[in-house]
Amino acid sequence: MTLGPLGVWYSTDKLNSAQLASLVGTIEKNGYSALWYPESRGYESMSLAGYLLSKSEKLMIGSSIANIYARDPFTARRGMVSLNDLYGGRFILGLGVSHIPMVEGLRGHRYDKPIPAMRAYLDGLYKDLANAADAPVVLAALGPKMLALSAERTRGAVPYNVTPRHTAKAAAILGANKWLAVEQKVTIETDPARARELGRKELARYLVLPNYRNNWLRDGFSEADLADGGSDHFIDSMVLWGDAATVKKGLRAHFDAGATHVCLQPVHADGDFAARDRMLAALADT
Repeated sequence: MTLGPLGVWYSTDKLNSAQLASLVGTIEKNGYSALWYPESRGYESMSLAGYLLSKSEKLMIGSSIANIYARDPFTARRGMVSLNDLYGGRFILGLGVSHIPMVEGLRGHRYDKPIPAMRAYLDGLYKDLANAADAPVVLAALGPKMLALSAERTRGAVPYNVTPRHTAKAAAILGANKWLAVEQKVTIETDPARARELGRKELARYLVLPNYRNNWLRDGFSEADLADGGSDHFIDSMVLWGDAATVKKGLRAHFDAGATHVCLQPVHADGDFAARDRMLAALADT
């Protein structure tokens, strides 16, 4: 299984079947190697993967992330194996511990300590799995301990909401021959006020989650940077904006820092799929 250098991360929950198929077609037509999608309140992760795979010919499809509290390890293993058997080895199982509100509030489970919970989950996932070392499993890892677990037990990591500074630290922990697939928000918008407005709207739901806040503080941002919707410095660091050349330069900074794959997330006004598709076309040759 080969993961190319550039992919797309996109929130799929609000898209209907026709819109999902159109998105897959646009991504594949522009030569991206993978589409990554989340799991929250919308589509069930494995069901959605099957649909996305059925609408593509060569595109890799990766969960980013499948919540470990949403299905037991046996079910995740069977889903991963089944999807790869049925669709030519094109599915990557990205796993994550999610966040307390999504686990305890939404699902009614107890949120356990992330590292022991993930380690136990991987033990169950790999049990009786042939060629477990080659299984296409990656972890949504931010902190150094989860990154170390990614290096020890999986093909690599899929960090979300990170900067090139974090990418360099993650690459050092993962070491050679591991996937480091980082997500980066982008918008081709040259007006600073408009770009930051889009960025603040996109980041608002993450600014209240402790896992992300703690990682941003480790990465050098201050509490002031994270207050009141985020400082301009914070927003500009998290959402690359400007003309296509400027955004490409920002994407390449992740590769320079050690990323093996960058999945760009187009940030646009609600429902403006034309803007999304223009961005995907303009940034495909990064």
